[in-house]
Amino acid sequence: MDNQTIYALSTVYGKSGVAVIRVSGAKAKEAVAKLTNLKEKSLKPRYAYFTDIKDIVSRETLDKCLLLYFKAPHSFTGEDIVEFQTHGSKAVIASVLENLSKIPDFRMAKPGEFSRRAFHNGKMDLTEAEGLADLIDSETSEQQKYAMRQMEGGLKNLYDGWREELIKIMAYLEAYIDFPDEDIPQDLVDKLLNDVFKLKSAISEHLNTDSIGERLREGFRVVIVGPPNAGKSSLLNTVVNREAAIVSSIAGTTRDAVDVHLDIKGYPVMFTDTAGIREVEEEIEKQGIEIAFRKIADADLVLCLFDASKDSVQIFDNIKNSFKNKAIYVANKSDNLTFEQCSNLKKQGCVVISAKHKQGIADLMEVIYQQIKERFTANSNLLITRQRYREALAETLDNLERFSFDKEIELSAEDIRLAARGLGKITGRIEVDDILNKIFGSFCIGK
Repeated sequence: MDNQTIYALSTVYGKSGVAVIRVSGAKAKEAVAKLTNLKEKSLKPRYAYFTDIKDIVSRETLDKCLLLYFKAPHSFTGEDIVEFQTHGSKAVIASVLENLSKIPDFRMAKPGEFSRRAFHNGKMDLTEAEGLADLIDSETSEQQKYAMRQMEGGLKNLYDGWREELIKIMAYLEAYIDFPDEDIPQDLVDKLLNDVFKLKSAISEHLNTDSIGERLREGFRVVIVGPPNAGKSSLLNTVVNREAAIVSSIAGTTRDAVDVHLDIKGYPVMFTDTAGIREVEEEIEKQGIEIAFRKIADADLVLCLFDASKDSVQIFDNIKNSFKNKAIYVANKSDNLTFEQCSNLKKQGCVVISAKHKQGIADLMEVIYQQIKERFTANSNLLITRQRYREALAETLDNLERFSFDKEIELSAEDIRLAARGLGKITGRIEVDDILNKIFGSFCIGK
C-alpha cells in the first residue's frame, strides 16, 4: 500500500440530488485548501461546512457543497478523510475529480481501496469487509440483516475467539519445547486434549450448515421438474408475474433451464424451469433433460409438478432418489378436478394449484417460504457466507485431527500452529495479499 492520497466518487455516477466525493490520506486536508476558501488549520473534525468549490487554477466556482472532515484515526479508513457532498450533476462530478487529479501526490482510488486501507489500519478485518460488500450488494431484507451482523463483527469474534484458544494451547506447547527435560504434567495433557476436542466439535458443527450462508448471499435454488406439459413454464410465469418462459402445448418446448430471481418475504430465491423429464431420442431435448437432473442435484427445493387431471404423484417414484428430502409435490390443473379429488391430493401431502388460473399459488409460496425459513433459522446464528471460509475451516479441522501427544511435541505444536493459521486466513491475521486482491477488487471504486 502506497502513501499517496486517494480520491473517488463514492455514490453512483449519474444525475442525482447529491454526490459524495471522498478523499483519504495524509494530505486529504490539502484538497480543502486547494478547492475552497476554507483554511486547512481551522477545520474541525465531524463539523459540516457549507462552502464553494473552486477551480484550482481559475478560481471559478464549480459548485456549492457540504464539506466534512474526519481526523485520523477516527475515520472509515483510519486516515484523514475529507468528503465533498456536491450536487449530483455529471459536469460537477467530472470537474471536481479533474481538479483533485491536479494536486501533487493525489490519485484516483482503485476498486475497494478505501476498505482495503481500513483493513490495513485495523478498522475492520476481512470478514467485516466482506460483510460490507454483502451489505452493498444486498437485495432482500434477510441479506441485509445478515450482512449487517457480519459487518458488525459476528464472524470475526467467533473465529478470533477460536484462534486465541489455539494460541494459548500453542503457548503451553512452546514452553515445554524450550524446556525439553521437563515432562508435561498429565493434568495439563488432559486439559489440552479436552480443549482441542471442544474446538474440533465447535468447528465441525459450524461447518455443518449445508451451505445456508452461501445460499443467503446467492439465492436459494428452487427447481421445477415434471413431465412435459405438466405446466412448469406456466407456473414459473405465474410466480414471477411475467412471461419468463415459453408456454406451449407442444411437448418438449423447454429445452434448457430458465432461471429467474425472486424475493420471498426477504429471502432471495432463484426459480428454475427445466425440460420435461421423459425418455427421448432427440439430441437437443436429451441434453435439456440432463441439465434438469444437474439442476436437481444442486437444488435446495424441488417442485415436483404433475398434471393431476391425468397423472398421480407416483410418476416421480423412479426418480425421487434424485431429490431425496427436498421435494414438494405440486398437483397442477386443479380447475379440471372435483373438490373430492383436490381433498385427496392434499391428504397425500400435495400442494394443489392451477397455474393457468393462478389458484393455490399463494399456498405454494407459503410452503416454499416456510421450508426456507426453517432451514435458515435452524442454522442462522453465525453462517459461513463464502467458500473460502469453508476451505480454511476444513484446513483448520484437518490439522486439529492430526494433533496428538503420541509424537514429538514439536510436531504437535506445528499442528496447532497450522490450525491457527487456517483461521487467520479468514480474518486476515496472516499475510494474504492474494486473498486481499480478490476481495477488495470486487468493491466499487469509491468504497
